[in-house]
Amino acid sequence: MEYQYPIDYHWSTDEIVDVIKFYEVIEAAYEKGVDRDILMGTYRRFKEIVPSKSEEKKVCGEFEEISGYSSYRTIKKAKESKPGDKIKMP
Repeated sequence: MEYQYPIDYHWSTDEIVDVIKFYEVIEAAYEKGVDRDILMGTYRRFKEIVPSKSEEKKVCGEFEEISGYSSYRTIKKAKESKPGDKIKMP
């Protein structure tokens, strides 16, 4: 799929790279499944960059709008699963 990831121009290059990794892991959860621990690790880093809930809702909402993939539902499923589980979204 061809689309641009939502990013904030205030983020550093490293932060942009890490946020894009998070988006890619969300995509992987829908496309082929991803290890829960990898998903939660990228989410923790994402939350360091985007600590506020309102900013997270905004950025993740934009991502879902352009990609069709829900970060919220993916993280919710991961939080409900056990370490080592594979997260595969429908």
